[in-house]
Amino acid sequence: MFTGIIEEIGRIVSIKKGPQSLVLTIGGNIIFSDLKIGDSVAVNGVCLTATTIGNKQFTADVMPESISMTTFTNLKVNQPVNLERAMIANGRFGGHIVAGHVDGTGRVTNIEHKDNAVIFTIAAPKSVMDYIIYKGSIAIDGISLTIMNRTENTFSVSIIPHTLGETVLGNANIGTEVNLETDIAGRYIRHFMNLGSADDQYSKEQASKSTKSMESLLIENGFM
Repeated sequence: MFTGIIEEIGRIVSIKKGPQSLVLTIGGNIIFSDLKIGDSVAVNGVCLTATTIGNKQFTADVMPESISMTTFTNLKVNQPVNLERAMIANGRFGGHIVAGHVDGTGRVTNIEHKDNAVIFTIAAPKSVMDYIIYKGSIAIDGISLTIMNRTENTFSVSIIPHTLGETVLGNANIGTEVNLETDIAGRYIRHFMNLGSADDQYSKEQASKSTKSMESLLIENGFM
């Protein structure tokens, strides 16, 4: 689990491409003070596992599912990336609960400077927008931010200069694609509220399986 408070900007050292997967080598500085093999690191908001560590670099495997849901298809060598180690139990909870399980990608459609704030407007698919609420939390490339406005297809966040200077959003332009993770609590609440409803495909599938199992049981015992 992460909190969306970026520890440092690292860089992609190398990319090894498989048929549908990637092996990334990522360099940094701060996170290596106690990073161990098997530890989790959020890279632009995507939870990855360190498989080798050395010379202030670590490698991580990226599965096809992670590639399809994130901006990792666009990664390039030397590209800067946000890095955050998993939260420790006695650490400060500075952001919000971030699982590192990206829900989808969005695209920056507008950047507006307003006094000391920079307001980013991001277009996102319905699958993400369904969980976007005013004053709710969102992780953008792993950065914990607060939603200040939303429309049917877009939402806006207001960012202070410090955050821009310490994260890859400082390099973003109109058209930049970003990873988005919505509030995990909202996802669970929506799921439980939909259980048994017409929109709940999982419950319908389970009910179908239960019906078939009951029919088989009745047939086996001579009732049908």
